[in-house]
Order: sequence, then structure tokens, then C-alpha cells
Amino acid sequence: MKLYCLSGHPTLPCNVLKFKSTTIMLDCGLDMTSALHFLPLPLVHSSRLSKLPGWVSKDGTVNLEKELKECAGRVFVDSLPEFCLPEKELLDLSTIDVILISNYHCMMALPYITEHTGFTGTVYATEPTLQIGRLLMEELVNFMERVPKAQSATCWKNKDIQRLLPGTLKEVADVWTWKKCYSMQEVNSALSKVQLVGYSQKVELFGAVQVTPLSSGYSLGSSNWIIQSHYEKVSYVSGSSLLTTHPQPMDQSSLKNSDVLILTGLTQIPTANPDGMLGEFCSNLAMTIRAGGNVLVPCYSSGVIYDLLECLYQFIDSANLGTTPFYFISPVANSSLEFSQIFAEWLCQNKQSKVYLPEPPFPHAELIQTNKLKHYPSIHGDFSKEFRQPCVVFTGHPSLRFGDVVHFMELWGKSSLNTIIFTEPDFSYLDALAPYQPLAMKCVYCPIDTRLNFHQVSKLLKEVQPLHVVCPEQYTQPPPAQAHRSDLMLELQPPPMPYRRCSVLGLPFRRRYERIQLLPELAKSLVPTEIKPGISVATVSAVLQSKDNKHVLQPAPKPAPAPPTKKRKRVVEEPPELLAPKPLLSGAVPLEPFLATLNKHGITEVKVEDTADGHILHLQAEDTLIQLDEDGTHIVCDNNEPLRATLRDLVLRFLQKL
Repeated sequence: MKLYCLSGHPTLPCNVLKFKSTTIMLDCGLDMTSALHFLPLPLVHSSRLSKLPGWVSKDGTVNLEKELKECAGRVFVDSLPEFCLPEKELLDLSTIDVILISNYHCMMALPYITEHTGFTGTVYATEPTLQIGRLLMEELVNFMERVPKAQSATCWKNKDIQRLLPGTLKEVADVWTWKKCYSMQEVNSALSKVQLVGYSQKVELFGAVQVTPLSSGYSLGSSNWIIQSHYEKVSYVSGSSLLTTHPQPMDQSSLKNSDVLILTGLTQIPTANPDGMLGEFCSNLAMTIRAGGNVLVPCYSSGVIYDLLECLYQFIDSANLGTTPFYFISPVANSSLEFSQIFAEWLCQNKQSKVYLPEPPFPHAELIQTNKLKHYPSIHGDFSKEFRQPCVVFTGHPSLRFGDVVHFMELWGKSSLNTIIFTEPDFSYLDALAPYQPLAMKCVYCPIDTRLNFHQVSKLLKEVQPLHVVCPEQYTQPPPAQAHRSDLMLELQPPPMPYRRCSVLGLPFRRRYERIQLLPELAKSLVPTEIKPGISVATVSAVLQSKDNKHVLQPAPKPAPAPPTKKRKRVVEEPPELLAPKPLLSGAVPLEPFLATLNKHGITEVKVEDTADGHILHLQAEDTLIQLDEDGTHIVCDNNEPLRATLRDLVLRFLQKL
């Protein structure tokens, strides 16, 4: 059993498991942090960005003024942002049988995997994962396509030139593997390969393996996966949460008795408490609004935004923010808010019960009805007519490189009354802000990540007790910035098996058993013999048929009688003779009774020598050796067949025939 690791990002995993005769991809996360090296894509022409100076090397030999721009001491690529894909060269992607998706954030690379690679398999995901994943992909494509760039920057990727570049661009690895965003056609084609599954639904793969999704408690429809055969069990834990938020709670008990547990997607900010961050978010928002400023919240169009809106719903009246408008701007804003209300069976019990009242499970429905929350597909059209300040705007993308957020950064960045509040932990907020410097607006970092922290995961592993744990190498050492914090790493016995991008791990599995089915007519013919109290054995002669990883023992075919024929055949073909199997022997030959039996038969001169496994008997008069071992008896006798046959018969008296 092997695990191929195609992504080095611990919370955006992409691994391939070869288990029995199946090849299973576990998630296909897309690392978008590469977008931070690019200039933002403004929806409205930005004179500031267009006036940025181009980059020329100090000695003047390399001139990339058209491709690279300098801003506040850093250099950015002036081109459509590109993304770091999972590794494609480690194994042939056309050999993948199935892809298991754990949550909608971990499927953003799906079109890169399923399209133009020869992939012919099936993708399994829950319905909310598919629908919200589709929204996130649609939003990403929309952000890219509505701000086309005339040119594409490639010269800076040349290794000789990259070596001369300043700052972080010089150190970026594998830039040639970065790719532009996919098209909507590729998204639709990739998602047409998805087959929907429900929690605890067992799916058979080619008769060899059974896969089952379990609730992971992190987001709507998010799953952990159990992959098992008759005798082996692998658990895949990715993006799980034990906090009581809107999704169904995590199913922990089904993870017990795992031979291997693959652990990914822990919290990216283990030192921040989500509840504390929500409190900070609300108080900073209220302070800014009271001072007459605007609040910008760069966020994804699904996920934490539901919890933020719920938190604000409870907070608005107590903080006297009843008249402040809240705007949610995204090409998929309407669909996202509606989907969250219709996936009732995927929600926690408290929210499920509201549906039967009937009440909407999320309070943002009431915010929309009372006109406190308004949603728009973009800043153009209705929004520009109804827009009033001070206000709170939720919009994407959290990287600040594309989407409507770029416009608000340009609009509000020059005033110190305004505040930007970062709630998504996926991007470094300092890197996200770099191309907007110098910036007057206040910046607040309140990352909300509800995934398991190291304390929770240690407790979970103690309860489910897997034999082996596999995890990204980042989890086996403290964070580089906090090298003294040994509590921010996994300390287990035995130690976890770490992986990094492009590594191939041999998992500690020995396949010992296979389940075999006996046909009833064969079972009828068996005659068991008791060899020990409670243990019976029967010999069987049969044909083993293996098909679709199912093994069946069938009775051996009887030779067909030769058809009568008048013509004489030159050669008479006789059917192969089925020989009766030799009887199997069991038991042991006890030394003293055997010597007494030899004595009775006139063999008296016997010299006994003890060995590690038994005894050697030297019959001196007959010049013969008898070797008695635990698992066999050997008679060494030269040219005396009658004596050998007699001794054999005496040995057989002490053994049981099957």
C-alpha cells in the first residue's frame, strides 16, 4: 500500500492512495497563495496601479518593465494571477479510479485533475460540497474573466532571470508549473463526473474496497472518509471541527480501529480562539461605524460568512447598528445565501429543528427581509445606485488580488476612518496588503478557523487509537516563528509518518488474509475432523475463481465422458485423471511410546540425540536415522525398502489422518 503526496499545503491536501487494486485520490486542493506575487486586478481603471514603475535590474542588464512592477519596495508580476497546482508528474493521473472530496475548499483543483489528463474515473462528494464548490469555482472564473489582461508574463519565470529578482519572487519554486484559472466549460465538465453520496453511505469500489463519508463538523456537507477492505481500514481525516457551529457534529466513533489514519487540514492559526476572534470582529466593526468609517471584510462567498452574519444579527441591536447597511457582493451571493437555507439535513440539530417550525435555519433570511443585509452580483448596476456610507461590505477574494474587494481597497484605502478586517486564515494579511501600500486605513487581523487544533487532535487520537498516523511534516515540528512551542505539534507514540510534496510513502500494511466464499455444494462435501478440542479441519479440492476482487471456491469439474463415435481416432485423447488428494497428517510422535513400539518390533539398539527442534534416533544395528521434528519426520535408510516401509507404518500409528 502506497501514498503519493501531490501537495505540500497541509490544509489544501491532494494525496493518492493505492489500496488493494484501486487508486484513490484524496482531495484536490488548489494552493492560491501564489496569487500574492501578482498585482491586483482592478474592476475600474486604477491610475495608481497603472503608474507603478517597471522593474529593471540594478546593473541594467535585465529589463522586465512590462512584466514586473515595483510597489513599496516589493516587486509584483503584472499578469493574470496563476495558481500552484498539485504535482502532476509523480504518477499518471489517468490511472486514478476515484476521487474522494472532503469539503468544498479542497476541490478547487478538480478541473485541472479531471480535464486534459485522460481521467475516466468517478468523483464522490456530498451534495452541499458539490453545489457550494460549484459556486466557489464559478465565482473564481467570473473574477478572472471580467478583467482580461492583454498580455501574459512569462519571461520572469526563466531560471537565469528569476535568480536576479528581488525578494520573495527569487525563492519561489516550480513557477513553470503554475497555471492560469480554468474556464466555466472545464468546471462543468469536471463537476459532471461527481456522484453524490450521503453520510454513512457505503460505496463499493470494484468489489475490493468500500468507502464511506462521515460528518466532519467543519462546513456544510464536509466529510471524513473511511476506506476499508474485509481486513484493513484506513481513515482519512481532513478539515474537521468539534466546535458547535452550523454543520452537523463530527462523527468520531466510526474512526476507531483504523490501521492507518491520514490526518490533514488542522487549524492554520492554533493560537487563536474562534470565539475570541468573533468578539474582536464585532467590537472593531462597531468602533469603526461609530466613528463614521466603513468596514471591509474580504471573505469567501460561503462558510465562515454564515457564522459572521449570525453573530452580527445578535450584535446589531445591542450595539445600535440597526441603521447601518450591510452589503454582500459576489457573483454567487444570492445562490450562496439560498443554498445555506435549503440544506437542512446537513445542519446541526438546533438548526434542523427550525425548519419544521417553519423558520429559516439561518438568521440572515430575516436580515434580508428587513433590508439590513443586501446582496449584489457586483459593484456595477443596482449596487452603485443604492450604495450609502458608512457601511459594512463582505466581498471576495480574501487574497485581495481579484474580485470586488480590489475596488474597495482603492476607494477606502486612503482614509484612516475605514477598517479592513481579515477573517480568512488562508493568506498572510501583510502580503495581501503589500501592493496597496502606503495604506491609511486601519487593518485588523481576526482569523476565524474552526478546524481542530493540536490539543483537540491529540485527544481525538487517544480515543480512536489508530495503529499508525500519517500527516504533513509541518505537524511534526513547531511553527518556524514559534520554535519553542512544542504544544503546537503532534507528539505521538509511535511517531507519526510525515509527508511532503512529491514524497511516496510505503504504508505499514501487510495484507495477511483474503475472504473466500465456498459454494454450498462444495461445503456439503466437506468432512471436518476434530484435531484439538474446538478445532476441526477438513481438506478441500476445488477450483479458485477470482473475479472483480471476489474469490470463490468451486467444486473441481468432473471430466466429461468422451462422446461415442463410429470413426476410429488415430490418437485416443483420454481426459486428465483427477487424482485423489493425499491425506494430510497432523499430531506429533511422542518419544517414549515410539521407542517402546520399536522395541516390540525387535529394534532395540536405539541411540537418542536431542536437537533444537526435536530428536534424532540412530538405529545402530540397522544403520538407519529417524529425525523427529515438530513439523515433520524423516527416515534415512539406505537400500532397505522393507525396513523403511515398516518404520513409516509405525510412525503413522501416532499421527491423525485428515
